[in-house]
Amino acid sequence: MHRGGLRHEHPDIAENARSQVHALPRRPELVNIRARPGIGPCGSVRVAGTSEHAFEVAKLSVIWLVVLGNTVAIVWLWLAGGGVSGVHGVADLLTSTGRITGLLGAYFLLLQVLLLARLSWIEQRAGFDRLTIWHRRNGKLSLGVIVAHTVLITLGYAMTDKLSIPREASQLLTSYPGMVTATVGTGLLVVVVLTSLVIVRRRLRYEAWYLVHFMAYVGIILAWSHQIPTGNEFSASPAAAAYWTALYLATLALLVLFRLAQPIVGACRFRLRVADVKVESGSVVSLSITGDRLDRLNARSGQFFLWRFLTSSRWWESHPFSLSAAPRDDVLRITVKNVGDFTSHIGDIAPGTRVVAEGPFGVFTGSLRTRPGVALIAGGIGITPIRALVEDMSGDLILVYRVLRDEDLVFRHELEHLARDRSVSLCYVVGDHAAPGGERLLSPEHLRQLIPDIADREVYVCGPPVMARAIETAVRRAHVPSKYIHVERFAL
Repeated sequence: MHRGGLRHEHPDIAENARSQVHALPRRPELVNIRARPGIGPCGSVRVAGTSEHAFEVAKLSVIWLVVLGNTVAIVWLWLAGGGVSGVHGVADLLTSTGRITGLLGAYFLLLQVLLLARLSWIEQRAGFDRLTIWHRRNGKLSLGVIVAHTVLITLGYAMTDKLSIPREASQLLTSYPGMVTATVGTGLLVVVVLTSLVIVRRRLRYEAWYLVHFMAYVGIILAWSHQIPTGNEFSASPAAAAYWTALYLATLALLVLFRLAQPIVGACRFRLRVADVKVESGSVVSLSITGDRLDRLNARSGQFFLWRFLTSSRWWESHPFSLSAAPRDDVLRITVKNVGDFTSHIGDIAPGTRVVAEGPFGVFTGSLRTRPGVALIAGGIGITPIRALVEDMSGDLILVYRVLRDEDLVFRHELEHLARDRSVSLCYVVGDHAAPGGERLLSPEHLRQLIPDIADREVYVCGPPVMARAIETAVRRAHVPSKYIHVERFAL
């Protein structure tokens, strides 16, 4: 790549940075390379319109209507089956309440399995961060409701049978049909919920997802075998039995379609292969992946795929990596930092290796843009989707790239080349928060020095979770409204 030719600083931003940030451990380096004559800044600015935003909101509303509509249907079927009219005492009340909590708990667990499966249709509309919030809240709700179901049913039956709670629990397990399979199935689904919460919050190895998926399938089948054929609510209500059978079958169908069939079809359709492996730095490697008519993937800059490299030792696992260049009809590029486990071997993948990609996922794209001016802030390896966005966007762009050391700068030549061709103001902020004065790096005051009009810009932030969270907080305190802040965190 061309290094960048002429190089000078943006007069307004650079003057502020020089005069006011001298106490920082490292002066930010700003590069604003004007477009060469005849090239220009790459066309008109595309800003999402009101109708486009309204359409996205409408699609999210449909998802919520389906979820809430099923909840209402479940409660209505319970009421129609005597959920309230059959209550004649405390024992009946406990048992009936236990049944509705069991029904709702089963439904919430099915939702949790679907959230865990990362269905692309939902993820592309809700976004990863929103799905993470739904995932965490629904997981806690599922556990609470299932525990309530177990306790209420046991208490209600114990009062009816006039038995102690331990004896009633033993009798339920040994005397009622389907209770053993129900216990195992529910236990597996609860483990799915617990494990998925740990994956989201503590970033377990991504391989754990596959064991979790398998457990989810088995848990659904076992739970169905207890709930539908033997449940009191369904033995007397063919409509309720048919409804719940449809819910279970739909969940299994979606899992098979999106987690099994779609990747297989995509592998045959796009015939992806590794074309080139390039070492960007000591710990960062880029892979260029070619295929047939990749425009049919409808990928956009800022999105990511789940990548499966079909080598003898790694074919069974897939990992999420963002596109690090704007997608082309014949090639996609990803850039990976060695953080251990699978990523430590990414550079060993040989050209010609077959690849299976699931996706694209993510809403961290130019379609979120509603303002002419944009500030793109990358932390560490978070530069990868930001680099692709710079290539895809046009107009008034400022890129701030935050790293600890000079050697951590990735794509420096490419970024300066893009800055020259697209009149992008490019700022490298190099330094350690632990160094004297380093606490001011990308503080709200520092951001306003680097980007005086940041409050009037659309802001994109990407980086490791802790860094991205700190930058997001600083951006908010720099008076940027929340609706103009878009964050992508590199953690699953």
